[in-house]
Amino acid sequence: MNLLKRQGFFNSLILYVGVALGFLNLGVLFQRFLTIEEIGFFNLLIAIATIYVQIASPGLSNIILRYFPYYRSEDKTHGGFVTFISLFGGISFIVVTLLFILFKAPIIHFYQGRNGSSLLVKYYYYIIPISLFTLVFTILEGLARTLFKNIFSAFLREIVLRVFTTVSVLLIFLKWADYTDFIFIYLLSNGIIAFVLWLNIIKEKHFKVSNISQELHREKKEIIRYGLFTVLSGSSLALVQSLGIIMLTLITTQSMAFAGFYGTLFVIAGMISLPAKALNRTSYQIVSEAWRHHDMAKIEKIYRKTSIVQCLIGCLLFIGIIINKQQVVHILHKPAYDHYFNVLIIIGIAFLVDITGGLNSHIISSSKQYRLVTLSSMTAAVLVAILNFLLIPMYGMMGAAIAYLLTMLALNLTYHFYIQIKFGFQPIGKAHALILVISTISLLVGLYIPRVDNDYIDFFVRSTAVTVIFTSSAYFLNVSEDINKAINQLLFRTRNHV
Repeated sequence: MNLLKRQGFFNSLILYVGVALGFLNLGVLFQRFLTIEEIGFFNLLIAIATIYVQIASPGLSNIILRYFPYYRSEDKTHGGFVTFISLFGGISFIVVTLLFILFKAPIIHFYQGRNGSSLLVKYYYYIIPISLFTLVFTILEGLARTLFKNIFSAFLREIVLRVFTTVSVLLIFLKWADYTDFIFIYLLSNGIIAFVLWLNIIKEKHFKVSNISQELHREKKEIIRYGLFTVLSGSSLALVQSLGIIMLTLITTQSMAFAGFYGTLFVIAGMISLPAKALNRTSYQIVSEAWRHHDMAKIEKIYRKTSIVQCLIGCLLFIGIIINKQQVVHILHKPAYDHYFNVLIIIGIAFLVDITGGLNSHIISSSKQYRLVTLSSMTAAVLVAILNFLLIPMYGMMGAAIAYLLTMLALNLTYHFYIQIKFGFQPIGKAHALILVISTISLLVGLYIPRVDNDYIDFFVRSTAVTVIFTSSAYFLNVSEDINKAINQLLFRTRNHV
């Protein structure tokens, strides 16, 4: 757990700096210097590229995490593992790209006449290189994670990429660039971070390109089969998160505008999952190694602890968003966000459900029962599509949010009960009940504190009061051993410096 804590700390730091930059971009700069249709198209571009990469990378990240430990070698050739995944990914990307080009005409025809459709026509082919660079980065990042070296890749993805975006929006503000330049800079920045990560991995000399070993040749069918199964689950999960934006653009006439509002609210709600992202970057690989050694006790321990920590921190962040609604809407600059704020709350609850599930999907996907994750994810993608189709015409963006919440609830309950029945692991217990009580009290305090006229003072007073009540209650009730140890270490260092 020392490695998990150490890398979790640095990944958390990077992710929170990254989310600050992301909020600066999407919540402040975008809202002031881009139209809502331009914001919507950017959200749609990222959603399409995400699904594109998931399909074009047939489970490569999962293949690397699951199979690399078996081929690791002292001579750094690793049985030609790098050569194998590079060829596999390259061929798959070419096939998907040909299909993407082939279906351009019907896709463009479908969007004709809809709000912001001209942007999709103009920038359609930009999606291909963006997806290629993202795929390369994903492969390189997966290789780095096998060596528990994931901090630099997180820095590139979460901070450097967002700094490029910040600069490009500011160039628009200064009238030194237009929206086309903005999209091109985003494309170029994805290529730059992939190239820099490649240089870093080459410098470390942990991998050597070599011929594929006979052992790997014998196992390649099983590996490819595993990859295809997991790409279905990976692309399905990407669809679950992206279908809200995509179907809002397909079903509603105000397609890009709704995608702009919904995408912004989704990103803000997604801040709740930051602790989970930080922990998972390291804990995924630890779980994979534990399966290799059949260390079930370690898997159960990490499963339980990550669920508690993620739920605890996620609840505090969620409460912070709710009690500071006035400040959030003010920062977003567009009055319409006040009307749509409840959409953010529903999406936030969905993220809370997901992070409380901890490592449930990875525990199953890295075991022999990995097919269940594929089946469940595909079912979830179908479910969210059906729910979106039924609910968006009736409730608009709220329909998309409800569809996402119901889908994440069904998916996580499926994983939870399967792991409990199959392996006997139960992460939910007294700690989660205490978190619920603490969260309820803290939320009520935050909502009923008398409002101060000055927004900045009000934010400080409200947030400070809630944070003190929430953290002190969690500490004295010993909700999480890991959080208490972290606080004790911080207090001990503080006393030593006084």
